Amino acid sequence: MELSPLTLNRLANSALGAGPAAGGIAYVAQADDALSRLAACFAVIGFAVIAVRGYRLGVRCQHATLVIRGYLRTRVIARESITEITDFPAVRWTTRSGRQRWTPITAFMTSSGEISATRLHKERVLGKLQRWARW
Repeated sequence: MELSPLTLNRLANSALGAGPAAGGIAYVAQADDALSRLAACFAVIGFAVIAVRGYRLGVRCQHATLVIRGYLRTRVIARESITEITDFPAVRWTTRSGRQRWTPITAFMTSSGEISATRLHKERVLGKLQRWARW
């Protein structure tokens, strides 16, 4: 089961990388020396990665694992090690060695300025995720 934000949210999430990447491209075009252009190119690549990952934020519930895609990393958690899906939203889980861990689910975090349709979608998705974890 693939759980992702609404398309409008996905575009907004990718804007966090796309906007600075566009600024970096403009800087590369007008930069005077090679070192500045090289640094700007690396920044553009980094922001482009954040833009793509921002669009792909979400959760995939597989039979035995939960895959959480965030801005900077993807976390794979074994289903049997999940102890709770919090309302934050985050996953509380235990490693094989017994260490308690906490992984936020960035894709479904709410904010006070959201429209009600977006908030309702995130609440429904979080409910599905909580039901999947209890199964």
